[in-house]
Amino acid sequence: MPGVVATLLLAGTAALAVGAATPAQATPESSLRQIVPAPVKVTPRAGAAYALTANARIQTQPGSAEARKVGEYAAELLRPATGYRLPVSSGVTPRGITLLLVGADPRVGKEGYQLDVTPWGVVIRARGAAGLFSGVQTLRQLLPARIESKTRQSGPWTVPGGSVLDYPRFGHRGAMLDVARHFFSVDEVKTYVDQIAAYKVNYLHLHLADDQGWRIEIKSWPRLATYGGSIEIGGGKGALYYTQEQYKELVRYAGSRGITVIPEIDMPGHTNAALASYAELNCDGVAPPLYDGTEVGFSSLCIDKPVTYRFVDDVLRELAALTPGPFLHIGGDEAHSTTEPDFRTFMQKVIPLVAKHGKTALGWHEFVKTDPPTSAVAQYWGTTDENADVAAAAARGNKILLSPATKAYLDMKYDENTELGQDWAALIEVKDAYGWNPGAYLKNVPESAIRGVEAPLWTETIKDSDDVEQMVFPRLPAIAELGWSPQSTHDWDAFSKRLAAQAPRWRAAGIDFYPSPQVPWVE
Repeated sequence: MPGVVATLLLAGTAALAVGAATPAQATPESSLRQIVPAPVKVTPRAGAAYALTANARIQTQPGSAEARKVGEYAAELLRPATGYRLPVSSGVTPRGITLLLVGADPRVGKEGYQLDVTPWGVVIRARGAAGLFSGVQTLRQLLPARIESKTRQSGPWTVPGGSVLDYPRFGHRGAMLDVARHFFSVDEVKTYVDQIAAYKVNYLHLHLADDQGWRIEIKSWPRLATYGGSIEIGGGKGALYYTQEQYKELVRYAGSRGITVIPEIDMPGHTNAALASYAELNCDGVAPPLYDGTEVGFSSLCIDKPVTYRFVDDVLRELAALTPGPFLHIGGDEAHSTTEPDFRTFMQKVIPLVAKHGKTALGWHEFVKTDPPTSAVAQYWGTTDENADVAAAAARGNKILLSPATKAYLDMKYDENTELGQDWAALIEVKDAYGWNPGAYLKNVPESAIRGVEAPLWTETIKDSDDVEQMVFPRLPAIAELGWSPQSTHDWDAFSKRLAAQAPRWRAAGIDFYPSPQVPWVE
């Protein structure tokens, strides 16, 4: 089959060289120079645009169920605005949209891709399904902005001619949604998944438990959800949690968009919802009231009680069984009511429980002072570019996930007049979110120790999807580019122009973005 593929595609290229057909014209609103995140290499080809028409089809690598799934996703993405049938079939011709798992440059690795556009079609080559999925995200940006509409729009649907070679700088490019302070429904989380997938984000970190709420059903401790998940900040009440079936559906949906879910149960602090649900988890055996405020650092599991570790073991066991991804996030931040010796004792007992259930421990960077195994990943959220504990952990072999609060926290206000958000870490405009180099950000931590970047969204002031969009766009694409694109492409002026060209897409999709005055937005 690879030989047949090569022959067919070379035939298409030869036809281009002799001008066997009249190429379509690229529309001004689509350009290989406007892709976010910036690709490794872009080669425009004048006079070689492809026009997607009503008789087009999507072809996938013969015999590959993974390629077929990506092809079905691509069709699902393109059908609403075009109104075209876009049937998906197994096979290869030089026409239409073709997704191949052969012939890609070895440099693309597991997540990269090659994309080639001729007057006869678009070919995306990769070495795995993740790469094909990334290539589809680039293709959608090469089509006119109205492709993002959920209703039928008029054509033409023109893709500019040329080629793209692309692969990520870092393997971990994440976004975090705090569903504990304010709860977000399954449909709202799915919407967020779709939005972040467009920018090649490949991890969704769900902050599932905090002082204000417990958001995941644990069958062995049912009151965690039914009681601990009954309120949110401001006193909202109801069944504000995911059943295990709903959580599995979120995990499945995210996976269909190339995204791995990382569930977080923050501990030993940030645990008032659990303490309120079960009195025996408290050192004095008295359950505190539910909490709907915003203060932090006042709660702690009882470190000396055996029931604490039975509780943690049960929670991790059930969560691990529901989560196919490699990580369980165990929090560890702002444990101000836990003494240093108790914090060390707790982590030294809990981290092996994560491994017991077949997962890798991920935690906020404070937990590295307990000397976790080198397999554990530390998520740095600090407000400075230097941390001795994190540097020591990196030197021992721990990988570091970067979420500096002064750069990557999407709940920080843009400026002093921003209605939503907080400002305890910084005011973060788009240029600030973009203006750092993950590979050289932390002193004494080399790029080789950096696993990637994550943009957290805490929800003390964020109540619904419109609020999410205001705080996430346009800063999430900036963080996503830092995680994906080579450092050589890092240039604010160029990025701001590419970012500006995303505005018509967001409008077509109904995304309520913040029109930062730093960006020359395209109308």
